[in-house]
Amino acid sequence: MENLKIAAAQFENRSGDKEYNLNVIRQLAAKAAAQGVQVIAFHECSLTGYTFAMHFSRQQMLDLAEFIPDGPSVKKLTAMAKELDIVILAGLFEKDAEGRIYKAQVCVDKNGLVAKYRKLHPFINKHLTPGDQYVIFDLFGWKCSILICYDNNIIENVRAVKLLGADLIFMPHVTMCTPSTRPGAGFVDPALWKNRQADPTTLRQEFDGLKGRAWLMKWLPARAYDNAVYAIFSNPIGMDDDQLKNGCSMIIDPFGDIIAECRSFDNEIAIAVLTAQKITDAGGSRYIKARRPELYGHIIAQPHKSEQKVVWMNAEE
Repeated sequence: MENLKIAAAQFENRSGDKEYNLNVIRQLAAKAAAQGVQVIAFHECSLTGYTFAMHFSRQQMLDLAEFIPDGPSVKKLTAMAKELDIVILAGLFEKDAEGRIYKAQVCVDKNGLVAKYRKLHPFINKHLTPGDQYVIFDLFGWKCSILICYDNNIIENVRAVKLLGADLIFMPHVTMCTPSTRPGAGFVDPALWKNRQADPTTLRQEFDGLKGRAWLMKWLPARAYDNAVYAIFSNPIGMDDDQLKNGCSMIIDPFGDIIAECRSFDNEIAIAVLTAQKITDAGGSRYIKARRPELYGHIIAQPHKSEQKVVWMNAEE
């Protein structure tokens, strides 16, 4: 595989304002393309916004969602990819011909849709249908996959796509700065965002502490390290509806090291060059070869009742 130059982006999306979000995506994609970037990855629901859809009715969700690849947003993304000669990954709500609604991430290039992935563990709205398959696709000779937000917290998903051949996993999120049963978790006061120019220190402490980045560091690098993959983490910065998000979009190599990260409060990109040598040199590559699935394959495959509880959501959800 040849070296791959890639960007992870962060920006403050506007709820339901696809035109605005597409415009920001274009600005950041153009900035990346001017620096020779081949692929740029944006966060979960970057085209539509995310949290504002929590209480939407089924009809409101259908009105917000689009068909893929024939909806207007994917067509505009494709035109953008062609104009800038860059591969773009972005997220939106999808609907199908039977009226099912999904949380989707698309990958487009100048020729159209390269890949589409539906989130396996959606929870922001009760009318969403879970996806039921993994996706593996090729970009510039690299085998890639996508796992959206909560999908990455279930460790079997990351190992599964690695075993299917992925050496690079795009991990679009809208995460951090929400309540949880873990110590130190909670919302970050939106007033700190409004006052970020006068007092950046307090906001940065909140963003980097256990409400935000410090929690992410407990598990995200391990996903890359254990599986010898590059992890492309993208997350919004600023207000997503009434919730403040801390960005820190980053690229993590197969050693679990952060090789690029967004560290400002601005719409920003983090750029890194990916090399294939790290994949085979990393410890995770050896660990995978040393597996003994005859000991635990049947244990992992045991049927169970899937259950997920999201503390910060309304009980009715």
